[in-house]
Amino acid sequence: MKMKLLSLLLILTLSLGMLTACGPEAPAPGDNGGNGPDLPTVADAREAEVGETVEVTGVVAAITYAFGQVPSGIILVDDTGSIYIYGENLAGSVIKGDKITVSATKTYWILEDEAENAAKFGYRGCCQLENPTLLWRDGGYVYNKEWIAETTVKDIMDNPKENDITSRIFKVTALVRRVEGTGFTNYYIFDLDGETGSYAYTQCSGADFKWLDKFDGKICTVYLTALNAKSTNGECFYRLLPIEVIDEGFTFDTATTPAHVLKYYGLDQFESSYTADPALELIPSVSSSLLGFENATLTYTSSDSAVVSITAEGGVPVMHCVGDGTATVTVTATWQGHTESADVTVTVALDRTEYQFVRVEDAIAAELDEVVTVGGIVGPSLVNQDGFYLIDETGVIAVKATRDVISTLSIGNKVILTGKRDFWHKSGATSGQICLTGCEVVVNYYGTHDYSTETFTEGFTLADFYDLNVNDLSQVTRVYVLRATVNVVSTSYYTKIELTHEGTTVSLYCSGAGQYAWLQQFAGTEVTLELAPCNWNSKNYYTGCVLAVYTDDGKVLNQLNFEH
Repeated sequence: MKMKLLSLLLILTLSLGMLTACGPEAPAPGDNGGNGPDLPTVADAREAEVGETVEVTGVVAAITYAFGQVPSGIILVDDTGSIYIYGENLAGSVIKGDKITVSATKTYWILEDEAENAAKFGYRGCCQLENPTLLWRDGGYVYNKEWIAETTVKDIMDNPKENDITSRIFKVTALVRRVEGTGFTNYYIFDLDGETGSYAYTQCSGADFKWLDKFDGKICTVYLTALNAKSTNGECFYRLLPIEVIDEGFTFDTATTPAHVLKYYGLDQFESSYTADPALELIPSVSSSLLGFENATLTYTSSDSAVVSITAEGGVPVMHCVGDGTATVTVTATWQGHTESADVTVTVALDRTEYQFVRVEDAIAAELDEVVTVGGIVGPSLVNQDGFYLIDETGVIAVKATRDVISTLSIGNKVILTGKRDFWHKSGATSGQICLTGCEVVVNYYGTHDYSTETFTEGFTLADFYDLNVNDLSQVTRVYVLRATVNVVSTSYYTKIELTHEGTTVSLYCSGAGQYAWLQQFAGTEVTLELAPCNWNSKNYYTGCVLAVYTDDGKVLNQLNFEH
């Protein structure tokens, strides 16, 4: 009888032990509450070798979604960091606040067709785990924020891409902005200048971020990560994943206005070195309706005026590089008795080389695939192509260049560049676009020169433009000055922009009316404008590219690709 009683007690004890081990308070596999140094952490997972299998425990802080709003992955957080885990089965099996243990493979994700471009910037891809197996799950947890660094959107965007910050959460104070498109919605996270930032990465046309709508136009505390970076030939920029947004009724401390103005406006104007005089017009003052301050002044002094001089020209401070050497430019911001200063080191090594170059008309007449060195003035932007028009007294030619090259230029710069005389067209087509490709700057003499209109054709009508012979390839190296009314067309599926005049309609070459945002201020108005024929897609007719619109105050220029 005693033996039977002992056996029964033993069975009950084992059963209770099993129930306890399976209950919600049981520790996860590989988890002892954070008290053991030998257990794998998220930080360990981030440092694991590619292809290595890791087992890690943490709290689900966010879920990402693929097309159709199908859960595609999660952000996992513990006391040491955060990491993205890609896997639809896992993402569909958990909710935010779950504490889980997974086994997964370390990798860096990047689109195959972006890998070559990304390598130029040192970007490896998104630091993540993939092919996860869910080992344990429990609900009702809050992820730890104590380890999260507080920074700015600007510092995240400026972070060198070789630094492995993807899928690491940061805390920022930022402006949330909702921008409605045609068939999609973009959500942007901007810094306090209202300009520096990026869009939230979505595969659902923005539907996965509708929860941000209530924060539109507000400055909030935002927990976010740079989930990945988009890499093109000319740039590599982070796309963001907001994790959590808190509206805390932000009020800008106006006493910090000078520091803000220095960081976002004053210091970013300068290059570290110059080979010619930039005749750089410096910002004299800054106002911000977003932050509630007006006319914070910026002043500039040079430590060596024989190297860098600052002169007042027409009421605007202008920086000139006048001699070889190194000078310190001190930038001082002042607002209502508050002052802040910072130094910028500028090295000048003036390029006195006598370069040999041809005129634009010679570049146009060069043999196909011939590499030419050509001089001219940087003119207005191309649209739906990375580049600009190079213009001199002899002609106009479209220049395709990478965004990193374009970022060193401004409209009105006097430049010498090299490029291949090209004919951009569809295979087998006889119509297309004469242009220069693969362009690099030999020397930038800077300046804000007016481009020549000597070869521009006046007295033309939109009907004349419409009737241009598409097989006359010389047309794509011409500019016509004519009258037309700007018309913006919007449907549920697309937007476009076109010109109309006396029954004739000509479409502008673009991927959507948004690329002509600067032109939309003239919608419904008849204006005089500069219009270049273009045919990048080898169509049987010319579309147009607007270089500028004439107003009573001068020209409004197409600066699309120069909006750095």
